[in-house]
Amino acid sequence: MRTYERERARFDALDAHVLAVSADAGPSKKAWADSLGGLSYDLLSDFHPHGAVAAAYGVLGDDGLAERSIFLVDKAGIIRWSRRYEMSQQPDVRDVFAELEKLG
Repeated sequence: MRTYERERARFDALDAHVLAVSADAGPSKKAWADSLGGLSYDLLSDFHPHGAVAAAYGVLGDDGLAERSIFLVDKAGIIRWSRRYEMSQQPDVRDVFAELEKLG
């Protein structure tokens, strides 16, 4: 997530807004963001009802955990690109920028 913070100006230049969503409760998200030195983008909680957003996007695993995923959603709310990752894998922000530039 620090990479997204470092690349904030590039996201802004592409008129892209980063949202991070997980099933963690709000206080744990704040603690996590604080541990990273703070974040300038939105951290959203999919806590209650648990995993409803992940389920709607088709990435809620059988174990009740959201899969690590990235979605590019346009201003009309249409998913234009998505990719799932292994939980141990850090998504490469270059892939996101390549797709954003294609949509540009």
